[in-house]
Amino acid sequence: MSITELFTRGESWRVGASEDPIPEDFRAIVEYGLLASERHPFDPMERAFYDLGQRHRATMESHSGWELVHEYALTPQLLAVTHLWRAPHTLDVIAATKGAPETIARMCHLNDDDLADLLRVVAQMAELGLRVLGVAKSVTLGPPWADSPLAYPFEFLGLVGLADPLRSGVVEAVEECRRAGIEVVMVTGDFPATASAIAREAGIDCNGGIATGAVLARMNDTELGQCARKTRVFARTLPDQKLRLVNAFKANGAVVAMTGDGVNDAPALKAANIGIAMGSRGTDVAREAAALVLLDDDFSSIVKAVRLGRRIYDNLRKAMGFLLAVHVPIAELSLLPILFGWPLILTPVHIAFLELIIDPVASIVFEAESEEHDLMRHPPRPPAQPLFSFSIIIVSLFQGAVILLLTGILLVEALKRGITPDEVRPLTFTSLVVCNLILTVVGRSFCTSFLDALRRPNAALWIACGVTIGLLTITLAVPQVRSAFGFAVLSTVDLFRVVGVAFSDVALLELSKMIPGLGRSRAGASG
Repeated sequence: MSITELFTRGESWRVGASEDPIPEDFRAIVEYGLLASERHPFDPMERAFYDLGQRHRATMESHSGWELVHEYALTPQLLAVTHLWRAPHTLDVIAATKGAPETIARMCHLNDDDLADLLRVVAQMAELGLRVLGVAKSVTLGPPWADSPLAYPFEFLGLVGLADPLRSGVVEAVEECRRAGIEVVMVTGDFPATASAIAREAGIDCNGGIATGAVLARMNDTELGQCARKTRVFARTLPDQKLRLVNAFKANGAVVAMTGDGVNDAPALKAANIGIAMGSRGTDVAREAAALVLLDDDFSSIVKAVRLGRRIYDNLRKAMGFLLAVHVPIAELSLLPILFGWPLILTPVHIAFLELIIDPVASIVFEAESEEHDLMRHPPRPPAQPLFSFSIIIVSLFQGAVILLLTGILLVEALKRGITPDEVRPLTFTSLVVCNLILTVVGRSFCTSFLDALRRPNAALWIACGVTIGLLTITLAVPQVRSAFGFAVLSTVDLFRVVGVAFSDVALLELSKMIPGLGRSRAGASG
């Protein structure tokens, strides 16, 4: 934030990047704006005064020896900050105040004509997207100090226009929110015209108009809820109105994430479903009240966090679906030989081998899986939707049944050929391992094809596949290991049978994404 324009007595001065002296007529605005700020400012607006004062230090009066004797903080009833200073070697007390232009005009007791002229200038500056402050001064004696700065005879000095340019990437982040079904609402203390200009620049929806704090104050909770359904820009709001708005959005069924940095934001941050405090400029109270803290104070980081959360959620669902699907054929191939009097196909050593493959795939491969291409193009999932939904259970059972069907056909066909159990076992086991690897690739994406899933980068997948194929090759090729697994040598013809099962598996598993009612619905799939 930086000061770009000063206005006084019907004239404006544009603040340039050079260190040319501040014109005499405008110097008092900056001086008393600095006196109404902290000596070591933290607030961005006060930092802007400090930065301008430092740049033009040679032309500014030094106040290093002045003593701050009293201060009046900004309140919802009086949107201005007032500091009382005593200069060395004098009994006079200088009062400096800055705040909302209409508040400063009230403190200076401007007549109706002067107030109308002032507000016209404020509106012109606000339409440029500038945040506008008024500055005034007074000379008094004391103590005792008045209960309110309204008691002092202030003299209006002028207006300050501050530019607060959007960070790079904010427009894109707001648009990404819109595509993802996330509505962005601006709640600010700025002048309505300023709020409108900034909202339009950021791409925030202004079609519902702008509601001011004065309008909100006259609404009951029902009317506020109706306003919250259509309005996305709220200006000149007070801290308690932020809390009311959060509760109104929640009452309308929304999941509310609110950002804030001040002490007065703490109640609203606490009431929101997700309170997000500013880490750089946020107060300790705001950070304590919030659920999350933004280290870089960048709105784009919130959108990145949503994207990351959706990816994690999707990958959890993929891993859980894979685990259910892959255990269907393992369980049935362990049970069916007992029921039908067939030779045992899977013994404990085979199941242990399969689990050595399954666990790393589920925990490492799916964790490292990149996001779906349409991850941020779908609305958020309903809060009550379970992680392991009915659709995933149905699809996973379908995929497991496909693998069971193919390996079962191969098993029955081999038994009918009259080959020995030691020859049936490696044929069925190899088919099961290959089908599980195919299931891993298919399960990487809810909506893309098998070939597209193969092209998506995931180093962990190829490491897992390489290790699995290597271990399988050892069990089939090394006599000692082959004997421990109860395997005979797998013939070339049987290897071609395994390849045929693999192609059939790919074709049938792809149906799980195409058959209506069985495909994993993307609607509501993301967090």
